[in-house]
Amino acid sequence: MAAVTKSLSFGITSSTTYEHPFSLARRFSTLDHLTKGRVAWNIVTSYLENAARNFGLDTQIPHDTRYAKAEEYVNVTYKLWEGSWRDDAVVQDHRTRQYTVPGRVRRINHEGEWFKSAGPHQIEPSPQRTPFIFQAGTSRAGKIFATKHAEAMFLPGMEARVIKQGVSSIRELAQDIGREPGSIKFIAGVIILVDETDEKAQAKYEEYLSYADDDGTLALFGGWYGVDIDKWGDDEDFRFAPGLAGPVQGMLEAWSATVPGGANIKWTKKRIARELALGGPHLKAIGSPKTVADLLQSFIDETGIDGFNISYAVSPGNYEDIIKYLFPELRARGVFWNDYAVPGGTARENFLADRQGPRVRTDHPASKYRWKAGEDTPEYARESKVPA
Repeated sequence: MAAVTKSLSFGITSSTTYEHPFSLARRFSTLDHLTKGRVAWNIVTSYLENAARNFGLDTQIPHDTRYAKAEEYVNVTYKLWEGSWRDDAVVQDHRTRQYTVPGRVRRINHEGEWFKSAGPHQIEPSPQRTPFIFQAGTSRAGKIFATKHAEAMFLPGMEARVIKQGVSSIRELAQDIGREPGSIKFIAGVIILVDETDEKAQAKYEEYLSYADDDGTLALFGGWYGVDIDKWGDDEDFRFAPGLAGPVQGMLEAWSATVPGGANIKWTKKRIARELALGGPHLKAIGSPKTVADLLQSFIDETGIDGFNISYAVSPGNYEDIIKYLFPELRARGVFWNDYAVPGGTARENFLADRQGPRVRTDHPASKYRWKAGEDTPEYARESKVPA
């Protein structure tokens, strides 16, 4: 895909729980070279018990501990990407037949609670060095981690009021820790089903829904929240069911507030499956081009988000409909962009669109590991007395 595109970026989800940071850093550097800087890392910490067992553990690491491990993990990758090769290490001197100055490449000699890595990084600096970073933490630990490290953050939810609160709280926290509030982009999930008329779009939604598997949807729901759905009866209202985790009932309250007639609906297993089957716990934009455009515009205006992560019921059909019906309406309103901020540029340049180049910004924690031209060792290593 990178070979046949010029500006499109590629976000890759990789966990910080079951792979060593050295191998991940090497892989992402390779991809950043191959894509000419158009790669992003969606950081996750993993949450399934089965994943832990597949990687040799008896049970998964506790939630907050996974984020503590992730904190050290990303710092190791930053050291490799930013602090192992000096900015002027690669000289490509054909006259002397020297590609790299050896003294400008160093070991990182990291020794921490979770990881040990000597370095140096095995791959020369790529266009971005540190890939553009996505994160989607919703817990307190996840939000703190995302506020510190994310450059773009995925937000779940359907209720504009709740998402707006999330955006505001993250931006305030970012400012408190020294990051520019506008340096984090916010992306909300949405499924868009659009057709010539509202009626045709709704009919399309009902048809897709008829093919959905309720049991599969409920199994996914149970996996998200760590609950065995079979423990509750088919006719039980999950808003009031005893023993359910708070996040489950919080999501149902959001549905009650946003789904037409939701306050009077009995949220049984079947109803939950119907609501989750297409688009999951995210906004649903179903209707004519005007209806969908109105909804998306008002959602952005009310929440302060920067864009949408568009899911689908069928592919490529749903995306073809968006191109055919929705894009002309958005362009007519003057709210849809026509080209990338930096055609042929890196993921960071096109996401942030701030004309500050492909490297991490100075308010990002990765920047403190940067080994600048002319320095004997990176500043962080001098401060922490890490062996060169």
